[in-house]
Amino acid sequence: MAQPMSKAELRRTMRARRRALSPDEQKLAAQRLAQQLGRTRLFRVSRRVACYLPDDGEIDPTVVVARLRAMGREVYLPVLSRLARESLWFAPAEPHAPLAPNRYGIPEPQVPARRLVRAHRLDLILLPLVAFDSRGNRLGRGAGFYDRSLAFRRHRRFLQKPHVLGLAHEFQRVETLPTDAWDVPLDGIVTDRAVYLAET
Repeated sequence: MAQPMSKAELRRTMRARRRALSPDEQKLAAQRLAQQLGRTRLFRVSRRVACYLPDDGEIDPTVVVARLRAMGREVYLPVLSRLARESLWFAPAEPHAPLAPNRYGIPEPQVPARRLVRAHRLDLILLPLVAFDSRGNRLGRGAGFYDRSLAFRRHRRFLQKPHVLGLAHEFQRVETLPTDAWDVPLDGIVTDRAVYLAET
């Protein structure tokens, strides 16, 4: 019986599969993702929604963002904290707003600090991942930014918001993921093929 892959092996494998997708495959996946997400109640009722700019083959939420704006929703993007280097704030993502790369080369909105909000002020956070399982476990890139920024979810029993959904290509699903104490489970995952609500 084969040994399950380590987190490092999973990251290498899944990131390579994402990067191998053609532009046409990515575009189709993005359209299908928006269709799947649009069927969820969380997407329809949330007013303040954080998303991300795709990088490294991540499934592209551009169509999702366009739909949110058409619905009159407030859209936010993650910004590396200027105070605590390992956590995230969220900046309003207005159309045509100036962007500048952060220290990892990922573009961020350039807004005054007073306009940044913490995760608990949002209704829904849509975040990228490298792999996921049916229990809502997410494998990220390994830096832990989302886990640290959402750590309060582990300590609040009757949490109302934010809800957190991972976005992924269907092939990023695995049977089970190795987890650590600091990993923050998701409420569900939406792919280009299906919606997976986290099992308890």
